[in-house]
Amino acid sequence: MLLHVIARGKIARSPEEELVERYAKRIQWPLKFTELPETGGRIPEPQSPFRTVLLDERGENLGSEEFAHILERWRDDGMRECRFVIGAADGHSKQEREDADLLISFGKATWPHLLARAMLAEQLFRATSILAGHPYHRAG
Repeated sequence: MLLHVIARGKIARSPEEELVERYAKRIQWPLKFTELPETGGRIPEPQSPFRTVLLDERGENLGSEEFAHILERWRDDGMRECRFVIGAADGHSKQEREDADLLISFGKATWPHLLARAMLAEQLFRATSILAGHPYHRAG
């Protein structure tokens, strides 16, 4: 299953970009990043069937193992792509939230978009490591 991160705004050369790249290189699943301008831009057509996950302050605060098991279920159900969408500064529209398959949050704090992207990359690495039985994640 393709893990596709779609984010508004440019990460450019930054410490956050280095962090995203560090985790992206370690993820063994197919992975794609698409950057869009703050407004407009065209999201590529998905590989069907697919699921859409929005990073949103109203979303569920999932533990890493819960997150991994959701990805596992979708993968095993034949999903070809899972899209993770990080919105612009004003977040997602009501319609986008209603259309999404899952809303997730990284807690009640507000995170800058670049850090959210790095945190998502780490959680994707952690989730795929959990599913591969890799010792990176230490449950307990």
